This record gives sequence, structure tokens and C-alpha cells, in this order.
Amino acid sequence: MNANEILDEMEKIFPQAQCELHHQTPFQLLVAVVLSAQTTDESVNKVTPALFEAYPDSASMAKAKVEEIESYIKRIGLYRNKARSILALSQDLEEKFSGQVPSSYKELMSLQGVGRKTANVVRSVAFDIPSFAVDTHVDRVSKRLGLAKPDDSVEKVEEKLKRKIDRDRWNQGHHDFIFFGRYLCTARNPQCERCPFISICRKEKLDAYKRKNAIASKNKKG
Repeated sequence: MNANEILDEMEKIFPQAQCELHHQTPFQLLVAVVLSAQTTDESVNKVTPALFEAYPDSASMAKAKVEEIESYIKRIGLYRNKARSILALSQDLEEKFSGQVPSSYKELMSLQGVGRKTANVVRSVAFDIPSFAVDTHVDRVSKRLGLAKPDDSVEKVEEKLKRKIDRDRWNQGHHDFIFFGRYLCTARNPQCERCPFISICRKEKLDAYKRKNAIASKNKKG
């Protein structure tokens, strides 16, 4: 079963897979993705309505005090660092890009708190540019299904997926992998009885690899 066939099966299970971060503009999407680091989309969606009502664009956000931004997002993890990041990126957008969210990797990643994953999401969702963001769900599913090796970096996983999946399926494929990892092939207690990929799943080998690495790391520290 190749990568495109895997996507076909995922889309049968999750035909409505899409970005779950609530937003109305590229700026709001950018902020939401930055806020989602190490936090669930559901948690982000609980704080962004009030945040975006107060600061709907980079012009208004850039004038805020970091403490004011913190008050809106303090229910999510790492909120102090994230408040500083979205304030700084808003100021950068105003000063360098006339308040417009750029679409190139270089320009997006020049903004505070924006890494390759965030840049990929914004390029894909806001601008419909073929991109394949790799988050924890995509990384886990890719390795369990043998589309990447256990020790592959996030960048390597992205490279392999983009090589194996048709370019015109990258944007939707990202959402397919996320939904599959978020709602079926979860980190703990995956629903293997529902999975169409049992015959190719490498979860046991991947778990053994992680245990071996954990033991080696513990011995090294000891």
C-alpha cells in the first residue's frame, strides 16, 4: 500500500478532515497556530474569540501590552512566552510587511514564534500553497505506517511525505493525517480494531525502538 492509497483509506474514515483552529483571516490563523504549540486546538479555540475581538488584526495587536495579551490566553500552556511571541510577530508584520501576512517560508519564519510547521500550516490553509506540515500526529502516524523511519527528524518526515504523496494532495493530506492521529491512531490506546492499516503497522517496532533509546539514555546519564 503506497502513501496515496493510505490517504484514500484515511479519507473514507474522515471525509471532513480540515483545519480545526477557528479563524477568519490569515493573521488570526497565524496567531492561532502559534498558540497551539504543545496545546490542543480545542483549548486554543476557547481563548481566541475574546482575543480576536479585542485584537482582530496585527495593527491592534501590535499596540497591546504583553500583560493584556496574557490575560486573554492564560488558560493555555506557555501563555507568557506565547503572548510575547504574538506581540512581537504583530509588530514585525506592521513594520516589515505593512500588516500583511507573507506567504514565503523565509518571511514567515522571520516572525517571532514561527517555525517550519507553523509556516507550512499558514501557507497551506491561508494561501492554498502545496505544503505538508508535520506535527506530533503526522510524525507518529507516518512512522507507525512505515512512511518514515523511527529516528527521522520532523524535517525528514516532511521530505519523505512530500516525495511519496502527490503534490496536489499535500494540503488535504496534512489534515487527513492529523485527524487519523488525533481521533483513531492516538499516542495512547489507539483504536486498532478500527484501523485499515493493521497489516502494515509498525507500532510494536516503534515502541521497542523508543524503549531501547530510553534505556540507553538513562544508562548514559547514570
